[in-house]
Amino acid sequence: MKTITGVVSSSKADKTIVVTVRERKTHPLYRKQYTTTTKFMAHDENNEAQVGDKVVIVETRPVSKRKSFALQKVVEKAEVKHVESEVEVPGVTDKEKA
Repeated sequence: MKTITGVVSSSKADKTIVVTVRERKTHPLYRKQYTTTTKFMAHDENNEAQVGDKVVIVETRPVSKRKSFALQKVVEKAEVKHVESEVEVPGVTDKEKA
């Protein structure tokens, strides 16, 4: 069975994630290094992976036309950045803020 490690780039569909895998390759003739990105659709039964998570997917039987992988485990959760709320200033409306 083939296992692939990548980063979740989309989790909008129900029970489906899109995993982006980046790979560094070297051109055989010119010896120049370049980066390739490949996207795999994977089945996520419990909707546990979120965008930005580092995951391991494993090859399975085809679940649909484009899904032939399933989520095995979440290696590293994405870092969630805290967004501070706006400060309310008395006497200022939303139109004046913008």
